[in-house]
Amino acid sequence: MAGAAKRRAKAQNAENHAQKSESKSADNGQNLAATSQPEVANPDQVTSHTPEALDKYDGNRDPTTDNETFPPGSIDPLRLRGMGDSIGLSGWYAARGLKLPEYVPKRNGYNNVGKETIVGLNMFDVLSYPSKFVFQYDITIGNGQEKRGLIKSIWHSDALQSKIGKGWLFDGNKIAWSLTGDHKVQSKNLLTTIIDMDAEKGLQVRESRKGKNTFQVHIRQTKKVHFELLHAHLENGAPMSNEITEAVIFLDHLMREWPGQRLTQIKKSFFRHGQKRSVLGGAVEAFKGVFSSIKIVASAQCKPSLSVNVDVANGTFFTTYNLRDSCCHMLGTNPEEFNYTWQKLRDDLHWERSSMKKALQRFAKVGIYVLHRGKDDDPADPHPTFVIDKIIPVTAEQHRFEVTTRDNNGEVLKREWVTMREYFKRKYNLVLQSGLPLVKMTKKDVVLPMEICKLQGNQRYPYKLTEKQTAQMIKFAVTLPKERWQAVEHGLEMLDWNNDMYLKNYGLRINPKQVKVKARLLPPPTVQFGGAGAASMVGPNQTAQGRWQLVGKKFMACNTLPLKSWGVCAVRGRGECQPEAIKRFFKQFVDVYGRHGGNIAEREPIIEAISPLAGDLLVAGIWNATGNKRLVVPQILFFVVPDRNSVTYTTIKRLCETRFGCVSQVLQSAHVNKCQDQYISNVCMKVNAKLGGYTSEARGIIPRTFKSNPNVTTMCLGGDVSHPAPGMDKTAGSFAAITMSLNLSLTRYAACVNTNGHRLELITPENISAMLLKMVKHWMGTTGQGALPRRVIYFRDGVAQEQYTPVLEREVVSMKEAFDVLHPKNTTKWIVVVASKRHHVRFFPDRGDKNGNPVPGTLVETGCTDPFGFDFYLNAHSAIKGTSRPVHYHVLMNEPEMPQAELQQLIFEHSFQYVRSTTPVSIFPAIYYAHIASQRAKCHVPVEPPQTSGKKDTQPKGAQPKKVTVKSTEKTPDGITPLARMIPGSYGTDMGMWYI
Repeated sequence: MAGAAKRRAKAQNAENHAQKSESKSADNGQNLAATSQPEVANPDQVTSHTPEALDKYDGNRDPTTDNETFPPGSIDPLRLRGMGDSIGLSGWYAARGLKLPEYVPKRNGYNNVGKETIVGLNMFDVLSYPSKFVFQYDITIGNGQEKRGLIKSIWHSDALQSKIGKGWLFDGNKIAWSLTGDHKVQSKNLLTTIIDMDAEKGLQVRESRKGKNTFQVHIRQTKKVHFELLHAHLENGAPMSNEITEAVIFLDHLMREWPGQRLTQIKKSFFRHGQKRSVLGGAVEAFKGVFSSIKIVASAQCKPSLSVNVDVANGTFFTTYNLRDSCCHMLGTNPEEFNYTWQKLRDDLHWERSSMKKALQRFAKVGIYVLHRGKDDDPADPHPTFVIDKIIPVTAEQHRFEVTTRDNNGEVLKREWVTMREYFKRKYNLVLQSGLPLVKMTKKDVVLPMEICKLQGNQRYPYKLTEKQTAQMIKFAVTLPKERWQAVEHGLEMLDWNNDMYLKNYGLRINPKQVKVKARLLPPPTVQFGGAGAASMVGPNQTAQGRWQLVGKKFMACNTLPLKSWGVCAVRGRGECQPEAIKRFFKQFVDVYGRHGGNIAEREPIIEAISPLAGDLLVAGIWNATGNKRLVVPQILFFVVPDRNSVTYTTIKRLCETRFGCVSQVLQSAHVNKCQDQYISNVCMKVNAKLGGYTSEARGIIPRTFKSNPNVTTMCLGGDVSHPAPGMDKTAGSFAAITMSLNLSLTRYAACVNTNGHRLELITPENISAMLLKMVKHWMGTTGQGALPRRVIYFRDGVAQEQYTPVLEREVVSMKEAFDVLHPKNTTKWIVVVASKRHHVRFFPDRGDKNGNPVPGTLVETGCTDPFGFDFYLNAHSAIKGTSRPVHYHVLMNEPEMPQAELQQLIFEHSFQYVRSTTPVSIFPAIYYAHIASQRAKCHVPVEPPQTSGKKDTQPKGAQPKKVTVKSTEKTPDGITPLARMIPGSYGTDMGMWYI
């Protein structure tokens, strides 16, 4: 255990400490003239025990401690948000005041396996960047806690800009840059001034209000940003340092300054007003913008350089309706039904718990302007703007406030209390609609009628889309490579580099021509099925096309036990399948599975029709019927469902896997009615995997090309974490999954899942220990013959580049500790690879497939990769539609020193043996399986069983009673309901491919 202790101590000493991020909600509201209201009480805050965390990596949160400090020489992580892809892993270590560990592999040449091909990238080379230093300033506006919207307005005010001059860059928070400054001093106060925002807007305020809207601005010179070290890093390979990171941060802000002033900015994406929009429904629309980001890359000439990634940005936004109409669209209702439902909820005192309130909470922090004041397109008299806080259960007839009448000298003449309805009739001659809820704004004491509010344009919709909205979004976003490149060129026009005054002022020039690189086409493998002869394999000429057929093919490994005890539950409901159709389908299923080599002892399943309202009996009924008829515990249960009801699906999977320990297969009645052989073959692949088999093996060039390594016993692990939808509260947990290869051919994978706190991206040490010990013990007792593997390849999905370091220092350390527990003197060597599809790099090959996409096996190592690290982009699949997205693989550890070309070929070849597909998949299967398992973990959240008639479930002979081990009322220390424990069952279900 000494090695484990040392690794843990080293990881803890290298921890990156950070501070809590500040709220960034904007409030540009303006108070109604002479109005106020009694304070509206906020609902009680719900206490959560979820660990506080920093939103500083990829939008998810990771735990921190209360006494965090920054190591000497480090950079505040909040300044580095979104910069990981620009500065790379070495830059992130430097920003933490650390050196890149020796075990992180460096690039060692380039792959020369396969054929050379030319691929265009959506990358654009930087021709020149500033040669002189730039002065950096610390900006303090107000008390330092002002909201971002106000800070931006003050910074761009004419009063301040006239004092500081042109050409300044501002990060929108606390940092600014300029070419002007004092060369002799490092720190100096440049300016302290008072900005009156009422005077800035030309407002005439009464004497008692003067000076209430003024803010003090402090501008202090702090340092000079130098570019000599960046030049040395690119030209001579000088080590990464904070000075280089500061230079890249500056260049990143420089690129965003002018687009940010003209366009709607969302992080590194920009959207133009008036763009063509696609209505998604539910008060949501989508339109295209442009994404751009500068990064340090290996150029097409294999030299370090700066390049800019430009891509299409598909954004979702609130539609600019009147607020009442927006509410109706959001709820999918009409105004009359909206009024009736709202009034009924208010009268019955059910508003606070209603789904209507929950849905309308999405309008919180959305900006509106009022229609009863100001004029359209008149800068001298604009409509006042506000930001919504919440919709409140009060009407215009109920809401009362005090109105004060004053003379010309400001003296009070009269005070009276009026209703909102009376006030608007008297003041604006507007008759408000009766019975509508009012809207409370973020600005103090501002409450407005719903019908006078209209949503401002280009406001991002940050919530999860519905199934229908997602379908519409896919239709809108998916474009072929030719159309996507046209959209990239349109994005270049939006950015308009040639006319960017800031780029010219600081000397940044970007080549508008596309970067083209020499890529490799890796040789595709043969896909081997069961049996012998030519019919048992699909050759490289066919697999290179990216798809093949199952007709006439036997599975490489079929179900381990003859299929004897199996049943079919026909779930009742509208559109349910008729008994004759079910019998016809499963007769054909038996024939097709048999032709694929399936071992079926009992050709006729037990069929029962059960209502989905039966609760637990939905599964218990068919379980008991099958087991009692066959006198054997069921091996698999089929469920024919009439629709895509997620509740029914979740119930089936939860009960089968956590109560009965049995695998299941859900079928749509529409497919069962069609009874097509191709669909049945696809079902057979999944059923075969759940029963212990696998479809095929990929056999390529590795054994004859890399002769030293193929015989090393190798285990592959996959890791992924899925998160709750945006907007969910802290009781909604994240789900972690780890997959492990079950055989030496790496064709079957077990999976373990568990809750992982609230939006924690890193898999917790407790989860790693519990999951890995269980699975590796199983591997040692079967595949390993009592020994640990000599080599482990850990593939991690879903982490941003900023989190590569924590993956190494926490997850991998915890995994090694688990191996130490099983064998303290183990000599297992580790390879750690992070795979990501969340990037904006796309391939535009000179010679692609019929749609213009790259063919499977296209490998790019220059033009968009880290010039010093071991990373690459691989397109392993054939895109069915749209533009193919390559996977970015970054190797963080390579203890066995596996050659780069071998690892790249291994990843490519194994993409051909995904167990339920007749195409290569885009990402390494261990990751794919981990993603599916983490999504399926949602089905294991326990619920209280519904009340039934009181009859007890009977168990088939030979079966053991199964109980859910966790009640839904129990909580983990972080406040998240734990998952119900999977039941191994009589066939070791939990160590199989139950999730597939």
